[in-house]
Amino acid sequence: MRTAIATVCVSGNLAEKLEAIAVAGFRAVEIFENDLIAFPGTPADVRRMAADLGLAIVTCQPFRDFEGMTGARRIRVFDRAERKFDLLAELGSDLLFVCSSLSPEALGGIDRLAEDFAELGTRAARRGLRVGYEALAWGRHIHDYRDAWEIVRRAGQPNVGLVLDSFHVLARKLDLAAIRSIPGDRIFLVQIADAPRLEMDYLSWSRHWRCLPGQGDLDLAGFMDALETTGYDGVLSLEIFNDRFRAGSARSVALDGRRSLIWLLDSTARRLGRPIAGAAPMPAPAPVEGVEFIEFAVHEAEREGFERLIAALGFARAGRHRSKDVSLWRQGEIRIVVNSEPDGFAHSYQITHGSSVCAMALRTPDAQATITRARALLDEPHAGAVGPGELDIPAVRGLGGSLLYFIDSRSSLGRWAEIDFLPTGATAPDAGLRAIDHVSQTMQYEEMLTWLLFYTSLFEARKTPSQAVIDPGGVVQSQVIESGVGGGGAGLRLVLNGSQSTRTLSARFVTDFFGSGVQHIALATDDIEASVARLVANGVAMLPIPENYYDDLETRADLSPAAIMRMRALNILYDSDAGGGFRHAYTVAFDGGFFFEIVQRDPGYGGYGAPNAGIRLAAQARIARPALPV
Repeated sequence: MRTAIATVCVSGNLAEKLEAIAVAGFRAVEIFENDLIAFPGTPADVRRMAADLGLAIVTCQPFRDFEGMTGARRIRVFDRAERKFDLLAELGSDLLFVCSSLSPEALGGIDRLAEDFAELGTRAARRGLRVGYEALAWGRHIHDYRDAWEIVRRAGQPNVGLVLDSFHVLARKLDLAAIRSIPGDRIFLVQIADAPRLEMDYLSWSRHWRCLPGQGDLDLAGFMDALETTGYDGVLSLEIFNDRFRAGSARSVALDGRRSLIWLLDSTARRLGRPIAGAAPMPAPAPVEGVEFIEFAVHEAEREGFERLIAALGFARAGRHRSKDVSLWRQGEIRIVVNSEPDGFAHSYQITHGSSVCAMALRTPDAQATITRARALLDEPHAGAVGPGELDIPAVRGLGGSLLYFIDSRSSLGRWAEIDFLPTGATAPDAGLRAIDHVSQTMQYEEMLTWLLFYTSLFEARKTPSQAVIDPGGVVQSQVIESGVGGGGAGLRLVLNGSQSTRTLSARFVTDFFGSGVQHIALATDDIEASVARLVANGVAMLPIPENYYDDLETRADLSPAAIMRMRALNILYDSDAGGGFRHAYTVAFDGGFFFEIVQRDPGYGGYGAPNAGIRLAAQARIARPALPV
């Protein structure tokens, strides 16, 4: 299948849209009618502009309110069609895209509508054109692709075919089985869109909430599997109406669009167990086995204070880099790399964002396969300076320009610590922290779908339903991605946060940080009371929780008064679900907005303490941030 995108998907004027679409690597485009109408030039100019960018024009759509008219109005719609034929000829396209009528004057009846399309097909054939018919989910008489196909079939014209749009099919939860019986050569265009599952009218849902494949909840897998059985080998085109995309970068959305189609075709081929047209060869997505290390870029003047903080958290300085001003700190299975090198990537990152998390290394079964898949998905690779005898760890650019490294245990990459670092032999009393439970990344609200697609396309991962968290300054949207979690492995848990309000803690972090980044890291312990007590004794400032929280907890949680008293004394919060309990506490947020979370998770608990998020945000809003460390 050949991939394309409609100009309605991206922001800007028509010239800007076409340029962004071409830069993203598309070679075909649908021109949305409104974009053409607003263009200060002729259709022939648009054709030349697209050709210069290497773009073929699939169609100019839609042609509205055609079928079911009578008398003089029927004559008028055919006159309109002839003018549309002229337009298509000027644009160099051969497909008239007709969507089902919304006109209150249109009459129904399959045979009546089939006669209209038979005549339209005859007229189009004289011009060497084809006609595609799409059933809108909110069409007046035709809102089911099966009825649209029956009209096309009865029209009996080889140049009249069906347009399938995944949103219109899946939003109505229509049976997909009938798609399998449609000959592939009678499908003239397939449009793809995902969407969150919402309870609202089809028109509003479609016009504001569509998203790219992999970013929503619709059954695109079922749709693609059914489509593939037809033998269809035409254009697979994105048609996305989304308020976030309209406010975002045209180039970013277009690139995401191409990435989403690469992922969609690859996942379809893997599901069916055979190659399909248009699917690029790449390694399979793999689960993340764990977070290998977190790297902080720290200014030399702030290094001593930062290292005092992590020492107070129970980490020991286990190694120093062989050639760089970089140290390795360990506690349990947690590894923190502190980079104060005066040049290179970490230094540049620190200049922009201050002392902060600049990179994260993830452990996968095969790091080279992961980087190969990343490149196939258009992720941006990174190559840093490597000294003699040191490892060249594969990496791609991640959130906010940070780095995402890939490590495996099957190669020398698994020995990165002993190869690149000299042991110090230092030990220190730990605080019982044993692993990274999750990492929270905060970003611009408009970026959330981009990074959701980035992670779920690259790894074998699942996303949980998005949640709205109440901050004193507004609403924060939170989305969790999990990979490799369960089955004895630590895996990866990522929490993506974004807010449209400028007054939330998340929004202030993005502003202060000069971009998106890691706002907090949750460290797991088997005994949170002992761990927090140790941190407090070491001088770590913990976030104070209001007394009222614990009074309320007594009324709703199945905990003993003694347990609640101990939690109150240590500012520990509590949540539970059917699988178990979750106890967590926070350090104060330091200058820049970063903080640590300490968690104790029962094995069956599947959440992240979301009911307590509002309490935590309100508590953080009341406290001025101390300079790092405390």
